[in-house]
Amino acid sequence: MIKKLHDIGLRSEHAYTAAVASIGLSVFTWATSLRAEPGTGLDRADRWGIFVGEWAPTFFCLGLALSHYEQEEGSLMGKAHTDGERQRQMAGAP
Repeated sequence: MIKKLHDIGLRSEHAYTAAVASIGLSVFTWATSLRAEPGTGLDRADRWGIFVGEWAPTFFCLGLALSHYEQEEGSLMGKAHTDGERQRQMAGAP
């Protein structure tokens, strides 16, 4: 499944961005439900916030799986990896 997602263009950065966005969306839906649906109470707003809030861990896990796949495939070109390689080369390590 991860290979298929990677093949259609989904990258770990996309999943991480979606995770962070879903955290903000969770707070937004909670506040909106609290104000837009008067009389339904705090319980309903909490359920909306929790429902959207459950997406974040899913996206973070998907991002981690994609990141592992990208490392194995060699397509992960993050700054941390190139900096680490430079430090090893400067220290004389292979």
